[in-house]
Amino acid sequence: SSGINAEYGGQQQDSLTSSQTHKPPQRERTALTSQLPTTQSDPQKEKEMSERVKILAGNAHPELAQEIAKYLGVALGKADVGKFSNGETSVMISESIRDMDVFIIQPTCNPNVNDNLMELLVMADAIKRASAKRITAVIPCFGYARQDKKDKSRAPITGKLVANLIETAGIDRVITMDLHASQIQGFFNIPVDNLYAEPLIVKYIRKSIPGEKVIVSPDAGGVKRAKLISDKLGAELAIIHKERRKAGEVSEMILVGDVRDKVALLVDDMADTCGTLATAAELLISKGASGVYALVTHGVLSGPAIDRINNSGLAELVITNSIPHAEKADKCPKLKTISISHMLAEAIRRTHHGESISSLFTDHK
Repeated sequence: SSGINAEYGGQQQDSLTSSQTHKPPQRERTALTSQLPTTQSDPQKEKEMSERVKILAGNAHPELAQEIAKYLGVALGKADVGKFSNGETSVMISESIRDMDVFIIQPTCNPNVNDNLMELLVMADAIKRASAKRITAVIPCFGYARQDKKDKSRAPITGKLVANLIETAGIDRVITMDLHASQIQGFFNIPVDNLYAEPLIVKYIRKSIPGEKVIVSPDAGGVKRAKLISDKLGAELAIIHKERRKAGEVSEMILVGDVRDKVALLVDDMADTCGTLATAAELLISKGASGVYALVTHGVLSGPAIDRINNSGLAELVITNSIPHAEKADKCPKLKTISISHMLAEAIRRTHHGESISSLFTDHK
C-alpha cells in the first residue's frame, strides 16, 4: 500500500475494504430463497474448499458477497478496493491467494456501472499477478448487456467490448444471471454459466400470490421466459406487443390473450425506468385483470422508476438482489426482494468441485 501511495506522489486512498461488515438495510424485505438441490455434505470437501477457495468483492454489492460467503462457510477475502484522490481505481489484495480458486463477486450495475466494471478488471489483474490458480467473475447483473447488436448505423456493440476486456484482464470463467440475450455468451472465448432466476420466481408466485393466474410477457423477446413459467404453474400465457418511439419510451401496446378476472403476472429480465411495466399494468387492468404483479430479475430502477411504480396499478414489483437497492426499497412499499445468494453460492461450490451447474435447474422442476 505504501508503495502505491509513493508512486502516486503520496495521494491518499479513499479505499473501502470488501471484508468489512456491512449493516443490512433497516427495512424488512422478503428474503425468499429456493430449495436448491445440493449434494450430501462431505466434511473433507468442505475443509478443502475453506482452504482452497477465496471469495473477494469490490464495492458494487458487498452485502451479496457476505451472504454468499456465509452460505459457503468461508470468510470473505481481504481486499482494499477504492480510489486514489485523482479518481483512479485502487486495489490491494491483503492476503495470499497463490494457487487458489478465486471468485470475484462484482455485478457491473448501476449506480456506478463504469466504476464497478473497472474495479472488476483491476481486481482480476491484481489476482492474476498474485498467482491465483483460477479466476472466476461472478457478475449477477451484466452491465452493457443491452448493447448486444449493431441496431443502427455507426452504433457500437459494447457488450462484446466488455467481454473482450474481461478476458484480457485474465478472468478464466464467468458466472452471471439472466443475460438480456443468451447469445452474449458467444461474445466470450471462455466458459460462461448463465443462471436463471426462474425457479425462485416460480416459488415466490406459488407461495405469495393467490388466485387464478395468467403469465404476461411485456414484449415478444420475453415470450420464451414467460412460457417456461406458465408451463410450471399450469397457467395461461398472454403477450403484449409494444412499439417504441425511442429507447425507454413506448408509443403503443397491444394485448394478445385473455386476462379478464385473472391475476396478471408480468415477467421480464430487467426493470429500468419502469415505463413499460407501468403502461402494461394500466393496459391489463383496463382489460379486466383482477390484479397485476411484476416479477423481474434485475431491478435497475433508474430515473423516475420509483415514482412510476408507486403511482402505477402494480400491486407488487418483485425483484432479486442482483443489484443493491436498499435505499429505493425504503421509498417504495410495493418493492419485494428475492435473494439469489444461495443460488450463486451453490454455483460457486459446484464450479470449484467440477460438478454440474445445469442440474441446479433440471433437478428443480
